[in-house]
Amino acid sequence: MERSKAKQLSFITVPSQIIHPLTSSSFQGLLLLPKKSSRQQPLCWLLSAARNPRISLLAFLFIFSLLGLIAIGLRLDPLLHFSPVPCATSGRDGSSKPSYLEKAEAVKMTIEQRGEEFWKQPEGMGYRPCLHFSREYRRASEDIRRDHRRKYLMVVVSGGLNQQRNQIVDAVVIARILGASLVVPILQVNVIWGDESEFSDIFDLDHLKKALADDVRVVSSLPSTHLMTRPVEEKRTPLHVSPQWIRSRYLRRLNREGVLLLRGLDSRLSKDLPPDLQKLRCKVAFHALRFATPIVELGNRLAERMRSKGPYLALHLRMEKDVWVRTGCLPGLSYEYDAIIHEERKQRPELLTARSNMTNEERKLTGLCPLNALEVTRLLKALDAPRNTMIYWAGGEPLGGMAVLEPLKKEFPFLYNKENLSLPGELEPFMQKASLLAAIDYIVCEKSNVFMPSHGGNMGHMIQGHRAFAGHKKFITPNKRHMLPYFLNNSLPETEFNRIVKELHQGSLGQPEFRTDKIGKDVTAYPVPECMCNSTSTRIIL
Repeated sequence: MERSKAKQLSFITVPSQIIHPLTSSSFQGLLLLPKKSSRQQPLCWLLSAARNPRISLLAFLFIFSLLGLIAIGLRLDPLLHFSPVPCATSGRDGSSKPSYLEKAEAVKMTIEQRGEEFWKQPEGMGYRPCLHFSREYRRASEDIRRDHRRKYLMVVVSGGLNQQRNQIVDAVVIARILGASLVVPILQVNVIWGDESEFSDIFDLDHLKKALADDVRVVSSLPSTHLMTRPVEEKRTPLHVSPQWIRSRYLRRLNREGVLLLRGLDSRLSKDLPPDLQKLRCKVAFHALRFATPIVELGNRLAERMRSKGPYLALHLRMEKDVWVRTGCLPGLSYEYDAIIHEERKQRPELLTARSNMTNEERKLTGLCPLNALEVTRLLKALDAPRNTMIYWAGGEPLGGMAVLEPLKKEFPFLYNKENLSLPGELEPFMQKASLLAAIDYIVCEKSNVFMPSHGGNMGHMIQGHRAFAGHKKFITPNKRHMLPYFLNNSLPETEFNRIVKELHQGSLGQPEFRTDKIGKDVTAYPVPECMCNSTSTRIIL
């Protein structure tokens, strides 16, 4: 009660410019004023005070200062959004909060919501792995196991890690078509990286044999009875051949000689196979063809280190020298680096993948070129990736060195790769072996919350299918062909640019994509509907 009756004191600050002209004698004069009786009427006191020029001057200055301060406050209020009653403004929730704090919290909430939206996973529509083989397929499996006339398929696979994986998948399917046992594939030494790794250095051979026991018999080497047999060798299998073509071309000779040797299987087998063979492709790619234990252990450790700080984004940056040479694109770093690419392409024209008659500008606008670091940065910002996003980037050292990643690191400072994420000595057993290092990258990327490649390719396609098979984890496919014109439009406001980029990528975030709408595409990139089904699917074959 006493507190409620207590007088509240108000303090007014008077500017020094107003106080300064008053001399010490003025204050002394005020202090020496004669005391008035407590019974004196206020009006009389004012009349007597008005006769004193010192009091009149002080009163005038006081009133002038007070009016000035009020005027200044009225002018500042609309700019600073100060509450008319400091520290007593009620917020929307009824709590006492100044309005500028409310707006700061609203901005913070908006940023957090955008961050949550970036990590949001796509709708999987209930699709799950579904590898039920038909009765005919299972009966054929029994016939293959009982067949004592051993036929063996040998294959030599080439290219980088994921190109080799695609060929190994097709080699298993071809062995199934021919009813032959598959000899462990021979990995051709890569002409670019010089990696001499063997199959068992990269993949878990024992797991492959067990996982495919009901589909194809896998053996480590030819038996002694066939060592002196001269294999039937086929060097130029046409592109996209059917199972019927495979049987008519090879089966009779294989039955006669017992051994068939195939080379260069890349894209030789048709992408559109009967359902059982498509399921076998998925079984090999997503289950049977597992990396060797040392690779899996290190890949899992690096993924766990990334995940320990929260969700993380994995980027596959395709900025190596060989990528620029093969795509026919220019890195755009400087005249010097463009000249290096031109010279390399001139000396090795066979490396250029296709469409050699197109210019660099035409290729870029058609979406055939990798995104550079600045373009990757702008895309991520437009898609509301938080600035504190943990990013793991996969791939070899970019042409021009690590300096070319500065635009990305400036906006997203938490940027890591296997070199700076691993502990001293952890990578040493894998150094100088590009395929093993690529396998480590694959594991960390596949386990990420969000994955995005800067350019298409075998690794991007394989991870796309792997993430779909795992439940449609978010996968951003850069819509390069449609968004690049907006990248080149410098007059476009950033807010409008961001809106357009988001619209262009609404359907490119890892949602289920039906391979039946993409005839001729790999089922290992688009496993729906051959390898995945939902509760309403009628495509399950029992």
